[in-house]
Amino acid sequence: MAGGEMADTEHAIPAGELSIVASVTDGVHVLTAAGEIDHHTGGTLAQALYLSGAPRPRVVVDLGQVTFMDSSGINILINAHRTLTEAGGWIRLARPRPAVQRVLHLVGIDTIIDCHETLPQALTA
Repeated sequence: MAGGEMADTEHAIPAGELSIVASVTDGVHVLTAAGEIDHHTGGTLAQALYLSGAPRPRVVVDLGQVTFMDSSGINILINAHRTLTEAGGWIRLARPRPAVQRVLHLVGIDTIIDCHETLPQALTA
């Protein structure tokens, strides 16, 4: 390839940034996160998880492209779990990378929020 062209169609998320792509699959809100979830970027995730007025909101957060998560991200997920459960809905996590999975396991969030290896598993569990 000439001139530094990239064959990969995915774009890189600069360090310290987070992007969220929201979609709906069979009535489930799917939030595909990419980048880092920390105290600087957590507001983006928290805002995406805010589903005002949605009856029985069901959410899957796809973490397959998340490269880092700190306690800010954990707190956001716990708050979302509480809010969604109180509204009669649920939240599930899908495809966490090993580094993120380790954090989820260390703090025990994987015992509170269902974590799945694949997005289809999270959608149909």
